[in-house]
Amino acid sequence: MLTEFYLSLAHYFQFMVDFNRFTLTNGLRVLVHEDDTTPMAVLNILYDVGARDEEGDKTGFAHLFEHLMFGGSINIPSYDEPLQRVGGENNAFTSNDITNYYITLPAVNLETAFWLESDRMLSLAFSEKSLETQRNVVCEEFKQRYLNQPYGDVWLKLRPLAYKNHPYQWATIGQDLKQIEDARMEDVKAFFKKHYNPQNAIMVVGGNVKTEAVKALAEKWFEPIPAGDKYLRNLPQEAIQTEARKETVKADVPLNAIYMAFKMPERRDPEYQCYDLMSDVLSQGHSSRLYNSLLKEQQLFSDIHAYITSSIDQGLFVIEGKLVEGVSVEKAEAAIWVELNKIRVEEVTAEEITKVKNKSESIMVFAEMSLLDKAMNLAYYELLGDAAGLNTEIDKYLAVTPSRILQAAKSTFVKEQCSTLYYLTAQDV
Repeated sequence: MLTEFYLSLAHYFQFMVDFNRFTLTNGLRVLVHEDDTTPMAVLNILYDVGARDEEGDKTGFAHLFEHLMFGGSINIPSYDEPLQRVGGENNAFTSNDITNYYITLPAVNLETAFWLESDRMLSLAFSEKSLETQRNVVCEEFKQRYLNQPYGDVWLKLRPLAYKNHPYQWATIGQDLKQIEDARMEDVKAFFKKHYNPQNAIMVVGGNVKTEAVKALAEKWFEPIPAGDKYLRNLPQEAIQTEARKETVKADVPLNAIYMAFKMPERRDPEYQCYDLMSDVLSQGHSSRLYNSLLKEQQLFSDIHAYITSSIDQGLFVIEGKLVEGVSVEKAEAAIWVELNKIRVEEVTAEEITKVKNKSESIMVFAEMSLLDKAMNLAYYELLGDAAGLNTEIDKYLAVTPSRILQAAKSTFVKEQCSTLYYLTAQDV
């Protein structure tokens, strides 16, 4: 009954996210989504820079910049104050691929967002005090989230195990706390000049706005900003993995855990949706394969998940699980491989694929009800090649067949191509 509800809701709300597009003379791409059903507006700026664009001895810079961008610009020393006065809110996030900033505020006050975002793109305030403050904030985050909590450093260890050449080998926070501590002003300024410019950004404005008015504001506030120097991204690529990689970590954690990472195609690859659905078949909900077999029936794991990193370049298909106390790592790992071998030798059932497609469809439909989600998604799909891809994404999921999932599983779940991290409690080492 719930599946039927999702389906009917999805088809009822199936609509195109309309948008208009123009490009300023300095290369800034601007998309406008008009929605007069809300009094609000959102201004979202995606910068085409993430942790993958860092140098190996200067990691964590993209994330550090997320913090520095809120430290004030030359003409606006306090970023939050003027925004709060007009009823606005803001935030940002950094990934290995992108850095994204957004403001939501009443549409009548939209120009305040243009003023704030354009000034820090043009003239971010570089002061030793701001750098020191934000560096300390990031260092504290590094310690609290990655070093001082159970399993917190998993990705600091799993990434370099899975990647040997590509800069995905380090996490967004950086690979070494000392590199953030040693960040110098000249390095920070060079990073900003290279990546934070109009031709390396995509701006989406959505809500109770008109394209003509947005264009006038964009030309007023952003067009005077110099385009910046064009650079070509040329990242080192991974060789095909031909030997299984394993690493064991001993730590003060409550339960033993296993993390298994397999390479998967990049986000733009036509088979990407197969991998997303395959991860759902394995671990989406209590009727999924891993949950049913390894947690419920065999009671080997206290929790287990399969998911993908959705990276723009070659990503990872990850299986992670925490073992039930007393279960050996060898037994638990062997049980995972039994399930992986099943999905790579026999097609998933019609019922399984229908369930995960319905779930994916409902998630996408509900996401399009949020103005901010629409703005962020339009920016991301524009980065992938065309914002219009947002309107056809669900069709790609619905077109996935059991045979395509079988082929994806066959090419992926190979022991020689697996990077396994054993995260063990102190007493089990």
